[in-house]
Amino acid sequence: MKRRKKEAIAMKMRSWLFAPGDSEKKMGKAADGDADVVIFDLEDAVAPEKKPAARGMIRDYLDAHPDKRARIFVRVNPLDGPYTLHDLAAVMPGRPGGIMLPKAYGRQDVEALDKYLSALEAANDIELGSTPVIVLLTEVAESMFHAGDFKGAPRLIALTWGAEDLADSIGAASNRNPDGSFAFTYELARSLCLLGAATAGVPAIETIQADFRDLDGLKSRAETVRRSGFRGMLAIHPAQVEVINEAFTPSAEDIAEAEEIVAIFAANPGAGTIGWKGGMLDRPHLSRAQQLLAQVGKRSD
Repeated sequence: MKRRKKEAIAMKMRSWLFAPGDSEKKMGKAADGDADVVIFDLEDAVAPEKKPAARGMIRDYLDAHPDKRARIFVRVNPLDGPYTLHDLAAVMPGRPGGIMLPKAYGRQDVEALDKYLSALEAANDIELGSTPVIVLLTEVAESMFHAGDFKGAPRLIALTWGAEDLADSIGAASNRNPDGSFAFTYELARSLCLLGAATAGVPAIETIQADFRDLDGLKSRAETVRRSGFRGMLAIHPAQVEVINEAFTPSAEDIAEAEEIVAIFAANPGAGTIGWKGGMLDRPHLSRAQQLLAQVGKRSD
């Protein structure tokens, strides 16, 4: 595995903040903030006639801020449209920290993107294979049937999902129930993203909350999906970043408990189950404890 991909996998992935690629002010504000990853957007946030200018603005920002490149991803346009190669050719010389691929139909799209990136890395003296990719899954109906196909996919470091474009893909009038919760199909999409990410061995990242003013609702949702196994969340406004970072940061109590579980198993090598605090620990408890410690960069061996 290439050095830079190792760094990408080790990076914090709690908050992923979008910023439109045609706004210098918003890109600068996002990159100066506390988001773990900033996504300069060339897709939905930029009208077709503004895409050429936006590409140049992103490239200029990357050139002017080499110290911030590692945490700046670029969301390019989907591969089934006319813009992707223009996006990549414009931004790759600026050495972005990674690429977000939207509206992926399946693994074949990641493999095609890998070939494009390899050619552009070679042309720009960038280490081959060093540009990581996060895939936006479930934005098209077909992708729902391929969520489990990404194990070993090149460059992949995370999977996330989308609900708005999925509604368009299937012709739905809404993706919500009357009480505001996601309808069944979209909860299924979330679950398939989580299961697909686990199969691929990469973090699952929760989709956006469109109402950026509802920070209490964001906190509740972020904490719920974290307990389900998600490791981060997309954001559309800087105000959401602090809430997301806090929700996806294990507490001191969680860390201490995980360390205690790891220590108990280390002291009892070969044990399948161990009594603890009036209950029983088994190997899945150890695995979860080790995963939690890995999130905060602590060794668990």
